[in-house]
Amino acid sequence: MTLYLDASSLVKLYIEESGNERVWEQMELATSVATSAVAYPEIRAALARRRREHILSAASFAAAKRALDVEWARYVVVEVTDTLCKDAGELAERYALRGYDSVHLASFLEVARQTGVADTEFSSFDDRLNVAARRAARALTRSARH
Repeated sequence: MTLYLDASSLVKLYIEESGNERVWEQMELATSVATSAVAYPEIRAALARRRREHILSAASFAAAKRALDVEWARYVVVEVTDTLCKDAGELAERYALRGYDSVHLASFLEVARQTGVADTEFSSFDDRLNVAARRAARALTRSARH
């Protein structure tokens, strides 16, 4: 199974916070992990914010950045193309999503088209985005049948 992680899920691999266990359990079942290229700056920004707010020590911050850089090469990274951005715009409108959330949804759907919806799982800690991903995956499954 390919596991698609948005930034809210992926960041939990690098810092201790609520929900870590769920993401690690999903990771154990995955044969590959996918995300959007936009996740990298999102995660770096989240780490930097936690450092500024003194939630992360300097050493923890540096370790998290190193781990992200090492592990990033192992992920299937969906590049943000003009076509993907246009798809994301449509998805933002259809599902009332924020900008980067719609990019993550478009990226997930790109992965699902390549690997098969049944073999792709979406993970986010944003309820609206999770609902949109379920609906969009069902729509993709229906369109594949016709």
